[in-house]
Amino acid sequence: MRVAFLGLGRMGDAMARRLAGAFELAVFNRDVGKARPFAALRARVATTVREAAEDADLAITMLADDAAEEALAFGPGGLLEVLPPGAIHVSMSTLGIAMSARLAEAHTEVRQGYVAAPVFGRPPAAASGQLWILAAGAEADLARCQPVFDVLGQGVFPLGERPATAHALKLAGNTLLVTVVEALGEVFAFGEKAGIPPETTLKVLNTALLKSPLAEAYGTAVVTERFDPAGFALRLGLKDVSLALRAAEAYQAPMPLASVLRDRLLTATARGYGDLDLAALSRLSREAAGLV
Repeated sequence: MRVAFLGLGRMGDAMARRLAGAFELAVFNRDVGKARPFAALRARVATTVREAAEDADLAITMLADDAAEEALAFGPGGLLEVLPPGAIHVSMSTLGIAMSARLAEAHTEVRQGYVAAPVFGRPPAAASGQLWILAAGAEADLARCQPVFDVLGQGVFPLGERPATAHALKLAGNTLLVTVVEALGEVFAFGEKAGIPPETTLKVLNTALLKSPLAEAYGTAVVTERFDPAGFALRLGLKDVSLALRAAEAYQAPMPLASVLRDRLLTATARGYGDLDLAALSRLSREAAGLV
């Protein structure tokens, strides 16, 4: 199977490296310097979208936001123009529901497939093939994508034929993630003011109440202040919660906590934390409590 992988940020790089040994792979990134190391992995380093995808069976995108996905798919020499009929665009980016629906319609018009397959997991999970994949699209297209999913993930959640459904659930999950990080930051600061070390608060709460790998991973990052390099940049959390709120308005499903979280993330970004890991959101609670 010929696979084109487009977008080599921290997540995309780890995912593409997994695929390099399993498929005939071409890689593309706007900064070609990020793609050059893949030559040593026997992947083809493309300098344009056309060069990467014009003979692909699957073209996987892992991009930062809707604007990047739009430019790569709809722009001159983009996937809609160069991907062969019958080939499939697999968007593993975290997108808004309107963009996902627009991509599905546009690819159908030019006889290309489209599958939404955003993922849960940080770069180490991507590197070890332990992602969780949310997949939606035509049943036959999902079946063709399964060999790639098997290499990248520990499991796939099939979500029907409407691609936007997968992106909606991804936004819901990321909103929950931000909620957990904000809550951890608040209770750690509260406990610290009461004389309880944050590591003790984490141990007790994640043993007696939560028992959550998510709380363990982000709680540890908060306790150790391990914010750089970012596994999931705080600015991307702001983008995702903002997209979730737009979707909530479209669905007429109020999310009042998400509105608060957006403002917290915006405050953290304004203070210069946007390129740090999402766990840096906890700094706001420590600052408010006079701990820093």
